[in-house]
Amino acid sequence: MSSESVSSLAVPHADRAFVHLRVHSEFSVVDGIVRIKDLVKRVGELGQPAVALTDLGNVFGLIKFYKAARQHGIKPIAGCDIGMTNEADHTKPFRILLLVADHGGYRSLCELISRAWLENARQGRAEIKRQWLLDPQANAGLMVLSGARAGDVGQALLAGQDTLAAELATEWHQALPGRYFLELQRTDNVLDWQCTEASLQLAEKLQLPVVATHPVQFLRPDEYEAHEARVCIADGEILTNPKRTRRFTEDQYLTDGASMAERFSDVPSSIANTLAIAKRCNLNLTLDEPRLPEFPTPGGMSIDDYLVALSKQGLETRLAQLFADTGERDKQRPAYEARLDLECQTIIQMGFAGYFLIVQDFINWGKQNGVPVGPGRGSGAGSLVAYSLGITDLDPIRYDLLFERFLNPERVSMPDFDIDFCQDNRERVIDYVKQKYGREAVSQIATFGTLGAKAVVRDAGRVLDMPYGLCDGLSKLIPFNPADPWSLDRALAEEPAFKERYDKEEEVKALIDLARPLEGLTRNVGMHAGGVLIAPGKLTDFCPLYCQPGQDASAVSQFDKDDVEAAGLVKFDFLGLRNLTILDWAVRYVRQFNDELTDFDIMALTLDDPRVYQLLCEANTTAVFQLESRGMKELLKKLRPSNFEDVIAVLRCTDPGHWSRAWLTIL
Repeated sequence: MSSESVSSLAVPHADRAFVHLRVHSEFSVVDGIVRIKDLVKRVGELGQPAVALTDLGNVFGLIKFYKAARQHGIKPIAGCDIGMTNEADHTKPFRILLLVADHGGYRSLCELISRAWLENARQGRAEIKRQWLLDPQANAGLMVLSGARAGDVGQALLAGQDTLAAELATEWHQALPGRYFLELQRTDNVLDWQCTEASLQLAEKLQLPVVATHPVQFLRPDEYEAHEARVCIADGEILTNPKRTRRFTEDQYLTDGASMAERFSDVPSSIANTLAIAKRCNLNLTLDEPRLPEFPTPGGMSIDDYLVALSKQGLETRLAQLFADTGERDKQRPAYEARLDLECQTIIQMGFAGYFLIVQDFINWGKQNGVPVGPGRGSGAGSLVAYSLGITDLDPIRYDLLFERFLNPERVSMPDFDIDFCQDNRERVIDYVKQKYGREAVSQIATFGTLGAKAVVRDAGRVLDMPYGLCDGLSKLIPFNPADPWSLDRALAEEPAFKERYDKEEEVKALIDLARPLEGLTRNVGMHAGGVLIAPGKLTDFCPLYCQPGQDASAVSQFDKDDVEAAGLVKFDFLGLRNLTILDWAVRYVRQFNDELTDFDIMALTLDDPRVYQLLCEANTTAVFQLESRGMKELLKKLRPSNFEDVIAVLRCTDPGHWSRAWLTIL
């Protein structure tokens, strides 16, 4: 839905007259079990024209939400329910709700959330500071809701500090003219009603606008127990503990507009303002248009011309290495030059010259600074340009590797080199990239762990305070297959012992019924093993950053690898490979303990040493890359490889990057 179509929000229907502006999804991590696709579907069923996703301290799910909502004709409103530092008591932060009005507001939100995680995280939660948000430059493009009873104004009202509440609300109103609303809530919690009544009096006194919100934690009334179990899993609590601190009410589901209108029938403006705010929130994201950082070229040369010049120069070096005999070199040159010209034309036509130059730059920096780098892996090894630039070390013409498997004009997608670095030195290369492009432009990428079938059974049993042996035994009945993970539904359908216990044991049924709605929910945030982002400027112009609390960790994007690419950022793979580290140690030992081999170069080794193939024929391959499994050893005994092509054949069936895997194996 484009910003021009928001007039459809004005349809005078009971449900269409209300918009939910406060929803926690599964990406709130510590609470909320709303799955984004289900949220959009349910909003459509209720006939509501828009909905806001306001997860706790993050926008992890924003791109997924934005895409799903647009696809179903629902207007997506981006936002965040975030903590705000309570200077009087740091253990009791306030909450405030930020909604994005336009693209400038999106950048403001990204900057504020990133700053909260990187500069002001407390006790595992991100907190903004009041003075940050009061800054006109920092709040540009944002709509701000007071946070109801959890906000600074709400807390002052509940404490009977009416004068302080008025001062705070006045300051917010002056800093955010027309963009600050007192937030009203009427859940089953009596404190919400008390705060709402006091807020209405304050709004009348100061002539401030009010808006009704309903804190949504789950979609339907029957999901309350599952949500409370999710909270207990996050907090390490059990459901029956009467003293657990975080509790929610049974009515915190996605209500229909008519119910909300009835709940606030005495304040109709608070319902109308949900629609008014929705009309003002018009975020339009440009998706799936990759933007690369600028690569500096010498003498004002264009990036395309520089790619061609560097490739031709590199090809000359490679030809000299491949063909020592000048006559043979001249004979082979036309085929290599024709292939190079074709590849350069394709790369330039697809707009990827900058990508190749960026990759070759940090790979060659690594090679020149003592960082072992893999010879190349995957379809990228089929590029002669990559070979000429030093990105890969495999001659694609000799091994009949197809460039079209890597780049094809008929299937336009970003190239993706899988680059292996020595595990001990990988961070040095990443640090070089940060220095070259700016630390504000480089980060790693978030990943999201989920509640798998086995784990959720154990977790659900723990919050129900069931014996560990019972939960562990049930979990072990679920087959384990990383390539094809089993779900609880599949286990009930295909695992007789599991189904029998579910049917015959009441406590097992209760456990599984509680676990099923939790299965697959986001459980934690991690870091992608190899993905690194390099942005054309500040990363926060594209997405906010996150930092794992309590650890000296690098910043990561708040979007996962698919969503960062959708947002226009380009991912580069910096994989740490243990085998390269082992090879590096071996080379050092050879140089250190053999006076005749002080300049030993592993890349200069030939691929026809018969002693190597004898080891392979004997299946003496324990700890040999890709060939150490029992199945591989049996295959080697039968095949009896005698040349490099035989090793390629061994690996062909299991890995599309078999040529480069074979190279590492032989080394």
